[in-house]
This record gives sequence, structure tokens and C-alpha cells, in this order.
Amino acid sequence: MPRTQWWRDAAIYQVYVRSFADGDGDGTGDLAGVRARLPYLAGLGVDALWFTPWYRSPLADGGYDIADYRAIDPAFGTLDEAEKLIAEAGGLGLRCIVDIVPNHVSDRHEWFRAALAAGPGSPERELFHFRPASPEPPNDWVGEFGGVPWSRTEDGEWYLHLFTPQQPDLNWGHPAVRREHEEVLRFWFDRGAAGVRIDSAALLAKADGLPPMAASREHPFHDRPELHDIYRSWRRVADEYGAVLIGEVWLPDADRFARYLRPDELHTAFNFDFLARPWDPAELWESIELTLSSHAPVGAPPTWVLANHDVTRTVTRYGRAGDTGFAFERKRFSVPTDLELGTRRARAAALLTLALPGSVYLYQGEELGLPEAEIPRELIQDPMHARSGGTDPGRDGCRVPLPWDGAPDPSWLPVPADWAGYSAERQARDPGSMLNLYRAALRLRRSLLPAGPLRRMRADDPRVLCFARTREQDGAEWICLVNFGPEDAAPPPGAEPLLASGPLSEGGLVPQDTAVWLRA
Repeated sequence: MPRTQWWRDAAIYQVYVRSFADGDGDGTGDLAGVRARLPYLAGLGVDALWFTPWYRSPLADGGYDIADYRAIDPAFGTLDEAEKLIAEAGGLGLRCIVDIVPNHVSDRHEWFRAALAAGPGSPERELFHFRPASPEPPNDWVGEFGGVPWSRTEDGEWYLHLFTPQQPDLNWGHPAVRREHEEVLRFWFDRGAAGVRIDSAALLAKADGLPPMAASREHPFHDRPELHDIYRSWRRVADEYGAVLIGEVWLPDADRFARYLRPDELHTAFNFDFLARPWDPAELWESIELTLSSHAPVGAPPTWVLANHDVTRTVTRYGRAGDTGFAFERKRFSVPTDLELGTRRARAAALLTLALPGSVYLYQGEELGLPEAEIPRELIQDPMHARSGGTDPGRDGCRVPLPWDGAPDPSWLPVPADWAGYSAERQARDPGSMLNLYRAALRLRRSLLPAGPLRRMRADDPRVLCFARTREQDGAEWICLVNFGPEDAAPPPGAEPLLASGPLSEGGLVPQDTAVWLRA
């Protein structure tokens, strides 16, 4: 595979294994299903695959509660199958990125089971955050899923879990915790993984003594300065293998975000600001400028993503009235959605995102234009729903298994009956489908790279977002124009259309909520 810094402008496809493809017909996605669909992924035109956790897990939180980092969950397959998958994907030009969850483990992990058995004051409990028995929780912290992040053991002690009670937080002040995770990195790099995605990367370190929020000058567990030394040590391991470190870093402060991307820390991190913005040219351009300016001083490539396994799907989000951005606190049941409008905007957003400098992440099913599914309350499995008191629908709606052919099969989450029209099989035969738009865009994007930084055009026109990039090998200009306004927009004079997200009007004008790529 060419180029050692492939990740700087890669298109990376997120595989949520449990819902991607079912190879054995038991209703749960698995590695056999992924292996069977590798030609589909190679044909889509992506460069790499990112797999959400496939490790042994009780699945209290969708696999992010890991019982063994070195074993594949039997529901998904075996370690041997994972090694074959990585090798087969590599043979098709697809690198594989695995998910690492360092903040916590499952309460079924051997470390936590040993800590419970050993009792208060034991060395085993030093690997976690245990506190002596008391009538009230040890501090006033609020968990990432809401509620009190402390639970009692049978002997009365408290233990910390920023997520569910089944996910006890590790003590990253303990050298054994650091040593174990470096060994896990080597384990997967030795098996051919090209990199790791680091879950909740800004949460690992906790302030000494776990002080109350009210008494803390800095946040006691968000974005602690101790984190940077941890990631410097991880970077040394990754550099031995030529592997990439990708952080899930939710931080509103762009400058603090960029600190994780210094040359001796993470290679890149997810840019959540972009997906949180509404469908509005000023908002999106502000996010683009903020992202580019914050990455430039540290020389790191930006990343762009419209959706993932935690976020309301793009078609649904952009089809809602009012604020079309994303925020967890705004998720509600039965929000009216115009799917036709959302699909038109999602098609335009795909071309916008794929034209930006840096790498882009594509969540499975986005290439099919899937909407968010509304899961009946009694079938919701995501713990976020229960911990919100039933007000948050959770994340299951974006985790429904993909419709590969016309008939939905029984699965761990119900597939909507009307999803036959979104099936990959049907869309492959439709030249105007979302699937074929993504295929064309990814193929064309690859031919236009490498390209230089963007240059904004028509900045005085508030209804359009337009920019150009110069292709390095021949100096040709690649232009992206997105029209947000109600009136058709004219492309730059003399520009030749290469690809449009929807039909152009007479004379090559660009309709509302449509994007077009052009060559100057």
C-alpha cells in the first residue's frame, strides 16, 4: 500500500459489527458477515475500515464494556476470523482500525472480578477507583450518561463508573493500567491492525483524590493534563509499527482539542463540531474555518464526519424543522421529519464533506441514505434511554442492522418494514441512488487527490458555500459549490460539472440544497 501517511486524507468506513452483516443467520452481525461484504466495501471506494468493539463483552453498553481485549466475542466469531478479516481486507487495499476503550472495563473483566474477591484495601482494588463505605456517594460527580457515577459493592465500598455500573473506571495513575494498554496495542498491531480509535479519549485521567466538582478549579475528569503523557507513550508504541492513533475527543475548546494532536501525541481526532452544526452555510463555514485553523499550528490533518453509532442519522437530522444540528440533550421521541428534504440535504452534505481537506469518516448505512429508526420503547436496549429516565430514545435508532436485500430478517433490533427501498441490492441497480452517489464521489475524490488547501470563493454570497482546491499533479482546480438558498445559483464561469448531488437546473444552475463538484 502506498504512502506512509495514508490517514491524512483517507476515507474511513465505520463498521458497527453487531449491525453490519449477519453471516450465520442468528440475527446478529458478525465477522463472517463482514468478510462476505469486503468486496462491497472495496467497491464503495473507501481506504480503511474502523471496527467498533468486537471483543468479548456482556454487551451492557453495545460492546464498550470489554471483558477481554484479546478475545473476540463468540457472538461475532473468533480471533482467528479477526486475523483472517484483517488479512483479507488488506488484500483488497483496505486497512483495519480497531476500537480501544481505555477509560473502563466490564465488571466481568478478570481485574474487576479479582478486585471484588480481594476486598477493601487490597492491591487489586488499586487498579480502579474504590472508596470506603459511607452513607452517601464519595463526591458530587455526574456520569456521562447522567445520574450518580458511583455504585456499591457487597462489602459496602463504592466504585466509580462514568458510564453504566457495569463499566468500572480504571485508575490511570496505576502503572499496571498503563502497561496493560500498551501491551494491548502491541497485540493488535502484531495482528495487522493499521491503527486504533480511542474511545472517550479525554476522560481517562482523574484529579488526585477525586475532589468534588464545586471544589475543582479544573474539571476533575475531563481533559486532564495528565492525559498527554499517556498518549505520548502510546505514540511511541504506534510509531514502532507505523500505526495511527485516532482519538474520540469531545471538546468545545479548539485550542485544547489541538493539544492532543501535537507531533508526539495522537495523529488525528474526530471533529464533532462539524456534525453538531445545523444545515446553514454560515454555521458550517465557521466550523470549517475553526477546524482548519486549530489543526494548522500542530500540523495535524482535520477530520470530517456527518454521523456515527452515537448520533442521529444525517437524513433525519437534516430533515427536521428548526435546529438541524446535533446535541444529545435535544434527542426526543416522535420529532416530525421531512425525509425527502433530509435526503436532499444529506446528498449535498456528502459532496461537501468529501471535498474538504483531511480525512473523512463514513458511518455504515450513510451511503444508503438510511434515516433514524424509531425503536418501540419496550425494545430499546441502549442504557442511555434508561439512565435518562425514559426521555432520551437512546442510540439504537442509528444502530439498526443494514438492509442488504429487500426482505428484513429477524435481528437483535427491529428493521423497519419500509426499509426494503433502502436495500443495497436495490440501490446498486439505481444510477441515481445514494449508494451510487457515494461510489461516484469516492472514486472521483481519489482521482482528485492529493489536493492543496481550500480557497474560499463567493464569500459575499450568503446563500452559497463555495471553495476551490488545486490538484497537486497538474494544477487543476477542483471546485465545490453548495447552494442553501431558495434561488438557483450559477456556478463559476467556465467551470465544468464533474458530479452533482441532484439534478441541475436549465443552464447548469444549482438548485437549493444541492452540491456540485466542478473543474475550473
